[in-house]
Amino acid sequence: MRVSERVASLKPSGIRKFFELIIGREDIISLGVGEPDFPVPWRIREEMIYSLEKGITSYTSNYGIYELRECIAKYYAKFGVKCSPENVMITTGVSEAVDIALRAILNPGEGVLIPEPCYVSYMPLTVVTGGVAISYPTTPDFIPTYEEMISLANKAEENDIRIKAVIVNYPNNPTGVSYTKSVLEEIADFAVEKDAIIISDEIYAELSYSFKHESVASLNGMFDRTVVLNGFSKAYSMTGFRVGYAIAPEDIFDAMLKIHQYCMLCAPVTSQIGAMEALKNGQNDLEEMKAEYLRRRNFFVKRIKKVLEVRKPDGAFYAFPLIAETGLSSEEFAKKLLFERKVAVVPGSAFGDCGEGYIRCAYAVGMDKLREAVDRIVEFVESL
Repeated sequence: MRVSERVASLKPSGIRKFFELIIGREDIISLGVGEPDFPVPWRIREEMIYSLEKGITSYTSNYGIYELRECIAKYYAKFGVKCSPENVMITTGVSEAVDIALRAILNPGEGVLIPEPCYVSYMPLTVVTGGVAISYPTTPDFIPTYEEMISLANKAEENDIRIKAVIVNYPNNPTGVSYTKSVLEEIADFAVEKDAIIISDEIYAELSYSFKHESVASLNGMFDRTVVLNGFSKAYSMTGFRVGYAIAPEDIFDAMLKIHQYCMLCAPVTSQIGAMEALKNGQNDLEEMKAEYLRRRNFFVKRIKKVLEVRKPDGAFYAFPLIAETGLSSEEFAKKLLFERKVAVVPGSAFGDCGEGYIRCAYAVGMDKLREAVDRIVEFVESL
């Protein structure tokens, strides 16, 4: 066999597989893509343009531009994390950061606890690394519990699988659920008891509506057990510039850097300059976009509740309506909605087995399109 057995065993992304159906279809309203519909704020673009005019087009340090790392260290204090620039690495998006964090800590056969529903990359990247991906169902409100994590870890140990890490993502993609301090403390208690590392994907930290975001790394003694991942794609609408970062304790940081310097070298310099401008002067733009997402969230939830049960999202720009009572599977519902009403959503099953019976709807579209899309969904459900 010419292809790696691990890679051959992976399923294609459930999101990408589904959206092959809508490529080139201008008649479809898409609530499927997790990408802000706002342009990158002008002040950020202007700073990047100016850097190009000055001829700043070279590689940066593997670590990233030091001034940007300083800005991030200072910025993360708002989430309760005290760190130095030496703990901050600039990556090519958060996707690279997830990959190299897993590769840096896992030995073959070690386990990673992954709460479901979850972002699509966590399990495949764990498998490719040689780790054992162990998914676990969250509560009906999509909250992980200490008891469930301990139970799964104990079962894994009976099969000689040590739980090396637990992944958390909050506010969450696809559910929009975030975690209170008490939930974070349960996750921290689990990590301490099982001597596990927490990989905390906080890419939607700024898009928190229900309560202020707090990083698990800020809890007493947890910085040394946590790899924090974040970036600029969602809060600042900088998706195409591919700039993220990791904050990690020294030993894990050094291991991640070894991989980063060989596979990626550095994040694009122009993107890093834009990221600096975002942190220095982009707060007003961020707040304006956040306020609009909140308006859209409130509209979507109020309207869709007429026909489907849905939990009000705490953050991000996703809602996760329950469609099980329609009698259709997630994929059947999404396909029928697409072909009959020309609205694209993502089947919940794309986010793991626990996502079956749900659909993910991204309200990262303008209000006119969102109103029309929701009207079509309501009409579709009522017709079933």
